[in-house]
Amino acid sequence: MEANYGYSDGSGDFFITIDTDRCDGCGDCINACPEQVYETAPDDYDKTVARVRGEMASRISYACPGFAGCAASHEVNCHSVCQPGAIGHSW
Repeated sequence: MEANYGYSDGSGDFFITIDTDRCDGCGDCINACPEQVYETAPDDYDKTVARVRGEMASRISYACPGFAGCAASHEVNCHSVCQPGAIGHSW
C-alpha cells in the first residue's frame, strides 16, 4: 500500500509517498532527514513502518526541500538510506 502525505496547492503537488509494503521500518530515514519529517509507527496490520509526522504533513513543502533539493545539499538523505526504496517525493 502507498501512503501519501502532503497536499496540492496553487504552486504544485507536494507529497511524500511511503510504500508500506516495501518499508521495513528500520528508521534510517528518521536520522537522515535534516528536517525531522519522519517517524515510525505501527500500521493497521501492526507492522512498524515509516510515516510523515502528523504536524509536518500540512506544511511539508516548507519543512522539506524535496528529494532534489535535499540531495543537492546533503549527501545522506532519506532516499540514500532507504534500502528498500520505499520513499518518494512528488517534487
